[in-house]
Amino acid sequence: MTSKITALSKEMQTALQKKIDFKTKPIGSLGLLETIAIKIGSIQNTLTPKITEPTIIVFAGDHGISKSKGVSPYPQEVTQQMVFNFLNGGAAINVFCKQNKINLKIIDAGVNADFDKSDALISAKTAKGTKDFSIEKAMTMAQCNLALEKGKEIVNTSFQKNCNTIGFGEMGIGNTSSAALLMSYFTAIGIEDCVGKGTGLNDEGLQQKKTILKKVYQKHIINIDAPTDALATFGGFEIVMIAGAILEAAALKMTILIDGFIVTSALLAAHAIDKNVLDYCIFTHSSGEQGHQKILNFLKVKPVLNLGLRLGEGTGAAVALPIIQSSVLFLNEMATFESANVSEA
Repeated sequence: MTSKITALSKEMQTALQKKIDFKTKPIGSLGLLETIAIKIGSIQNTLTPKITEPTIIVFAGDHGISKSKGVSPYPQEVTQQMVFNFLNGGAAINVFCKQNKINLKIIDAGVNADFDKSDALISAKTAKGTKDFSIEKAMTMAQCNLALEKGKEIVNTSFQKNCNTIGFGEMGIGNTSSAALLMSYFTAIGIEDCVGKGTGLNDEGLQQKKTILKKVYQKHIINIDAPTDALATFGGFEIVMIAGAILEAAALKMTILIDGFIVTSALLAAHAIDKNVLDYCIFTHSSGEQGHQKILNFLKVKPVLNLGLRLGEGTGAAVALPIIQSSVLFLNEMATFESANVSEA
């Protein structure tokens, strides 16, 4: 499996900036679209980049903590039910992918249920959900490494089908708890400031969630000394697979559309493994989950959208894709001052 991630070419970035500056517009007047165009052109190492077979992969997995502690207002069974909803085309991600002509893949990364064989569902189950990390590590190191490799393999399959732009989504009751713990570990922000309401806890529920996760963090932190240790201790199988998927996509020089809080927590782990991964990421939106903006600030990155979304599933990535496509189109199709016979400043 591919592993080495190379930094983007500074020379190509300069050449792309020069091309943009000769378009029929004031310098810098297309704002973030110009930044995105330079990033995609640099990733593809060309002055004429294109987006081919855009794909969003939704990884689903269950969490042991959700069965024993009140970290979510929804029961664990909702993960399985939502997988069926994805397969039946009824979820928000289905609607937005259909609208924007995005390929959609659904992955059973570790749901606590058995599914019939289906062409629409890719089975990559590592186990039927993680262990309860209030008692023990979420998974063994062997399971963590297997999930990382499965995430890489799934991305490689899309790459072989001419996909060069990929986003990730997730479904897993309890996974904002995993994301908050991972965020705290990788950013050194206090766990209380990383925890949010998830799928809709009230103020009392939020305080209980903070209390539970603070104890979890204190229980495990002394035994974590590597990014993969953190993933194995706090992660879900869907989060670990996304981390592996991000690493592989960057190694394959794909443009990576980063969604909300959960996916960005997986990125933090990937980033800790290889800093160059950030060069390949476009942050599609700022989530309504309170920890997400803090991660974006930590990484010093700017999101494309801020719509108050906090659904997950990859919905932010799907909604942002037309804007990202606009950046490539203006770069390739907009006239220059010379070609349009327009006077320059």
